[in-house]
Amino acid sequence: MRYGYIGLGNLGGHLAASLTIKGFAVTVCDRDRARGERHVELGAVWVDTPAELARTCTAVFTCLPSPAVSEAVLRELIGAGFTGDWIEMSTLGREDIARLAALAQSHGIRVLECPVTGGVHLAARGEITLLAGGDAGLLDRHRPALEAMGGRLFHMGPLGSAAVIKVITNMLAFIHLIADGEALMLAKRGGLDLAQAWKAIAASSGTSFVHETEGQLILNGSYDIAFTMDLALKDLGFAMKFGEEFGVPLDLATLARDTFLKGKEAFGGNAQSTMIVKLLEDALATDLRAPGFPARLE
Repeated sequence: MRYGYIGLGNLGGHLAASLTIKGFAVTVCDRDRARGERHVELGAVWVDTPAELARTCTAVFTCLPSPAVSEAVLRELIGAGFTGDWIEMSTLGREDIARLAALAQSHGIRVLECPVTGGVHLAARGEITLLAGGDAGLLDRHRPALEAMGGRLFHMGPLGSAAVIKVITNMLAFIHLIADGEALMLAKRGGLDLAQAWKAIAASSGTSFVHETEGQLILNGSYDIAFTMDLALKDLGFAMKFGEEFGVPLDLATLARDTFLKGKEAFGGNAQSTMIVKLLEDALATDLRAPGFPARLE
């Protein structure tokens, strides 16, 4: 089996590299040719278009920034006569994956959704968590490749179920991020040593994955999580839609969405999502900095 991988950005680039490093035959494609250079050095084959990739691969992974881009790529695959398996690793809404899966299946393409969660640094280490939705037999067919990219793999149910849990995990992360900024600011304004406060929180009942990872980037001042304000707002928008659909009031998620809208207005849509904490820092003219914390997560 030869896998294709389309979308070599901050996340997809690491996922595709893990496949090649683990010995799978991989062909890669991205709008930015420079992104493919390290993959070719690792042993992958580069092609310029999804159509070229479709003609040589039996299964195709995609990791793309929006439903519109996913649809455009899928239509290129269909136009090239692709009839293999499509594994969509982008973060999509449930309606999006249902609609795109119906389009793909009408052209003889089998579909598995498999978004990931845990952060770019875990993708780089091959330890990211994968959330699968779709036919169990199709998942088993590609389980070796998926396990080569990640640490833990959860089958959430039929198509669309992985989209729901992925949005839930991201919604929680954004809420935790805002809360962590407030907690660190309380420690700072309370006269505590921030490095020691971070360690104490990490060892307490109040810790979170976000505190233990993104909290370090806040204290460093780089905020460099390789995830943008625009992407955060996209995912929070999906959460709002699920809240309406399922009849669940999302008070905290709504507050997080509104806060990220302010963050985008202040810093721009391409700013690091972790910079949401800088809103509070700027409002209080108080930086949250401590020595010994990394600029990027390894």
